[in-house]
Amino acid sequence: MTEKVVVIYSGGMDSYTLLHEALAQNKQVYALSFNYGQKHSKELHYAQKVCDDLGLPHKIVDITAIHQLLLGSSLTDDIEIPEGHYEEQSMKSTVVPNRNMVMLSLAIAYAVSIKAEAVYYGAHGGDHAIYPDCRPEFIEKMDAVSKVANYESIDVLAPFQSIDKTEILRLGIVKGLDYSKTWTCYNGRERACGKCGACQERLEAFQLNDLTDPLVYECEQSFEGIQGKVQKEKE
Repeated sequence: MTEKVVVIYSGGMDSYTLLHEALAQNKQVYALSFNYGQKHSKELHYAQKVCDDLGLPHKIVDITAIHQLLLGSSLTDDIEIPEGHYEEQSMKSTVVPNRNMVMLSLAIAYAVSIKAEAVYYGAHGGDHAIYPDCRPEFIEKMDAVSKVANYESIDVLAPFQSIDKTEILRLGIVKGLDYSKTWTCYNGRERACGKCGACQERLEAFQLNDLTDPLVYECEQSFEGIQGKVQKEKE
C-alpha cells in the first residue's frame, strides 16, 4: 500500500522541491498550505495552481485569526520587510513567533485524521542562522513529541535540513522542475522585489547553479550585489 504523507506546502522553492521529492518516492501526497496573514499570501496562489496541475489533494487552511497573537514580525505586522541577506541580523524581524510549531501541530492532526504516516516540511540548512524552528534540535524534538501526542505515531521529517537552497535547487533542476511555478518574495507585489532576504537567497541559488531565475524582478540592480557575492564564493 502506498504510504500517505502530508507535505506542508507554502508555494515557495523549497516546499515545491520537497513536494516533488515525496512524489518521486511514490508517496501519496496530501498538500497543506496555511494563510496566517502573511504579506506574501501570493505564494498560496502558486501552491494552488501547482496542486491543481498535479491533481493533488490540497487544503489551504485559514488561520488568520491567530494574526492578533503574532506580533513583532515584518511578515505579518505593519513593519517594513528588511532588505539584505538572510545572515544579516535585520532578517530576525521576519521571524513569526512559533510559526512552524503551529503549522506542524495542525499538519500532524491532519495526518492522524487521514491515517498518514508522516509530515514533511521544507526547513533547510540555510535557515538555521535566523530561524530557530528550522534547526535540527527543533525538528528532532517535534518528531519526538509527535510520536507521543496521539495514539498514532506520526513522523516529522525535514529532508533538506542539512543542505541549503543552492543544493535544493540543484536537486530540482535534475528532476526538471519549473521554478517559475514558485513564489519566494516576502513582498506580495506583482513582481518579486529582488532585495528582501528571501529574494537574495533565491537569486544567489540560481547564480551559484549558473542558471537564470525565471521570475521577473522589479529592479535589475538587485542582481549586482548577488553577482559580487557569488563571484567571491566561486573564487
